[in-house]
Amino acid sequence: MQQDPSLPDQTGLAEAIQNLADAIASNGGAPAGEAAVEEVAAVAGTGMTSDFDGIQAWLQTAQEKLIEFLPSFIGALVILVLGWIVVKLITGLVRKALTKSKLDSTLVSFLSNMLSMGMMVFVLISAITKLGVNTTSFVALLGAAGFAIGFAMQGSLSNFAAAVMLMIFRPMREGDLVEAGGVLGTVVQIGVFATTINTLENKRAIIANSTVTGGNIINYTANGQLRVDMTFGIGYGDDIDKAISIMESILKADTRVLADPAPTVALFEHGDSSVNFVCRPHVKPEHYWDVWFDTHKAVKVAFDAQGVSIPFPQRDVHMIPMA
Repeated sequence: MQQDPSLPDQTGLAEAIQNLADAIASNGGAPAGEAAVEEVAAVAGTGMTSDFDGIQAWLQTAQEKLIEFLPSFIGALVILVLGWIVVKLITGLVRKALTKSKLDSTLVSFLSNMLSMGMMVFVLISAITKLGVNTTSFVALLGAAGFAIGFAMQGSLSNFAAAVMLMIFRPMREGDLVEAGGVLGTVVQIGVFATTINTLENKRAIIANSTVTGGNIINYTANGQLRVDMTFGIGYGDDIDKAISIMESILKADTRVLADPAPTVALFEHGDSSVNFVCRPHVKPEHYWDVWFDTHKAVKVAFDAQGVSIPFPQRDVHMIPMA
């Protein structure tokens, strides 16, 4: 087997060690021992000198490379530090501007984070380029990955785009009574991908944002008041003015009914079995159903107490005796 040239001559080293042992064993004295030691050092030193020269050359090369690389490393480090500071400043300014524009806090946070991540990616690529690394393939790979992710998540991205539209144009807010996506209820949350609504039956509905923006949105709360549309009928033989006066007094006594705009009580139609009136007070959205239920009860009680009949459909049947 061939010996590694970088190592000492193992045969000569063994012979020198043997001579050293013989000299000591034969009591050759100091001259013989010194000669044997010098022989061992000469044989072993050949390989040690060669290894030391190699290590010294490698260290010299590494030092030269380090000196050559140091400016680029410092430049990349400066780009990272300054870039991080600039990104923080810009993100803070954008966040303040979006907050002052009264956008939804969820949208403000999301847009600020997306802006911060995008700028940090740009800073990172600039720092890597400063180190001498070719980032062309990296940017191409990043673009391809973004395209693939966007294609795979096109449904989710459409919901996110719808969320942005909802948060910018604000057709509804949390706590509003709305009819959206085929659901009537109170808005609990407008999320990044879906809107949560509590129905009037206290059921929780999770609706995709694209479905919400893809149809009509009816907001019952936005204007601050709602008109309660009710219809009451009396008999053809009853006093019309008396019935109107009763309904107006009931609405006037209800503190939940708004004075402006004034309630409307008027004869609406001549029905098959009754004379029908419209009764239309305006209330705050949160009082809508309470006023609806209480007014129906109050009208029935008042009509009965003051002798105004509330007719119901009926039919007279005349029996003709057969001869």
